[in-house]
Amino acid sequence: MERTPPPDQAAAADGTDTPSRGSLATTQAEEQAPSASGDLAGDPGRPAGRRWPPRFLTDAADLRALLIWLVSHIGFVIYTYLAGPGRTTDPFLQRLTRWDAENFIAIAQYGYDGPPDMTDVEKLPAFFPGMALLIKILSPVVHDGRLATVLISLVASAVVAVALSRLAESYREGAGKFAVAALFLSPFAAFLYAGYSESLFLALAIPAWALARKGRWEDAAICATLAVTVRISGLFLAFGILVMYLVAANGRKAPGGWRKAPWLLLPGVPAVAYSLYQWLRTGDWLAYNTVQDRYWGRHAVWPWDALLNTLGMSDDVPTLTVSYYEEIAAAALLLLITLYLAVRRRWPDLAYMTPQALSFLTLSSFYMSVGRASLTWIPLWIALGVVGVRRPWVWYTAMGIMVPVMAINVGNFTTGAWIG
Repeated sequence: MERTPPPDQAAAADGTDTPSRGSLATTQAEEQAPSASGDLAGDPGRPAGRRWPPRFLTDAADLRALLIWLVSHIGFVIYTYLAGPGRTTDPFLQRLTRWDAENFIAIAQYGYDGPPDMTDVEKLPAFFPGMALLIKILSPVVHDGRLATVLISLVASAVVAVALSRLAESYREGAGKFAVAALFLSPFAAFLYAGYSESLFLALAIPAWALARKGRWEDAAICATLAVTVRISGLFLAFGILVMYLVAANGRKAPGGWRKAPWLLLPGVPAVAYSLYQWLRTGDWLAYNTVQDRYWGRHAVWPWDALLNTLGMSDDVPTLTVSYYEEIAAAALLLLITLYLAVRRRWPDLAYMTPQALSFLTLSSFYMSVGRASLTWIPLWIALGVVGVRRPWVWYTAMGIMVPVMAINVGNFTTGAWIG
């Protein structure tokens, strides 16, 4: 029977040092205590194979995570209805499927050529095909594209809850419920409930990270590959897993570890295939980047220019002022997290977060979707989970700040205002 490694070995498994007790435990835990729950790949203390009933129906930590998922969704629905009167008369499904969701549905139904009446069809290459493909697969059963996107997020977010809980528990026993609650009540959590791709991405990304920590590199690579089909940030995830493999005791350094290396190139395949597909359509190998620049102003600038542009834009449209301030706060948090990971030498996490910091802070003419991207910052949610165990007052303080912002953003998003 395989044993869960002690804290010092668990830290070595993902290539990090074990922080001292005096350090900030928020990023990747001060000690990686043995987990009573294991990760999404299954409990290492039990033999592999099918179980009945499934573990998520019997494990206490999994059930707590699913309870948080359920209650948070009920609260979201209630608040969406309460926010509507006087602000919107849109049908409920339409409130959850604005903007990007409409583009996913258009791709699922018409491909990247879009519907005949779509005036800005050229922007569709900005959306990777994973979400749209799943909508299309469901179309024989779920005929309404809007309903399909919401159902995908609903199911995927349940997977996220269990996966995040198990991953957090592998860092610190008892951290799972705090990590899950922090994610589902975070300022931009509306995108987890709406017909967007964040839930689907995390449902693949978190298991990929957990599997990599276990040294199951082939399985981690497959999950990361699927994540790349959903969002380009899957490439950042794959880079973090690659670095984990290079520095971990159960990776390259393990006996025969180099034989696993080719698997870690697999996540690049869908990105190359997508570029080839768009080149055949448009003649542009970098169609994704071209569209991002044309429609959303994403091109290289000096970091201070991006900040100044965002500050300037915050006064242009009064209804977006708060949103831009939130973007600035999210950008500051992203920078702080990245710097902290560098100081603490958390190399895999740093490899995952640094490309995001560079992308949002230097490859965009202003801050946009930084807050929304915070949902994918796995080290942040693990950190908050660990803090919930070690210093509950810090966790409750953080929640006291995040929950009101989340409520405001849910009300704004579901009534037609952009939030991130």
